Amino acid sequence: MSPPQRRPAIRAVSFEEVGEAVARLIVVAGSDTGQASRAADFLLAWWDGGEWGHFPVLHLCNCDAVISEDMLIVMAHLAAEPTVYADAWGYRDAMAALVEQWRPA
Repeated sequence: MSPPQRRPAIRAVSFEEVGEAVARLIVVAGSDTGQASRAADFLLAWWDGGEWGHFPVLHLCNCDAVISEDMLIVMAHLAAEPTVYADAWGYRDAMAALVEQWRPA
């Protein structure tokens, strides 16, 4: 059996596009909309799934398409690049605020 071939994910995404998607997801996750908890689940599972929980894949179809696309942009980047977290774009404090909002002790 030959090793799997690398295929481009949905589309190539730039570091800047990912940062913009993360910024939009943080805004949604910090809001009081019905999709806020889904965006927070996604971001917190990425930040530290073992500590802050998981992200049910079904959440993708339970969000507006633009929010789901932002999640997919992040996932496409993660599939193509070494491990990176939201603090690579300067969002460490915003992620800590989401932990406080959605996973209070």
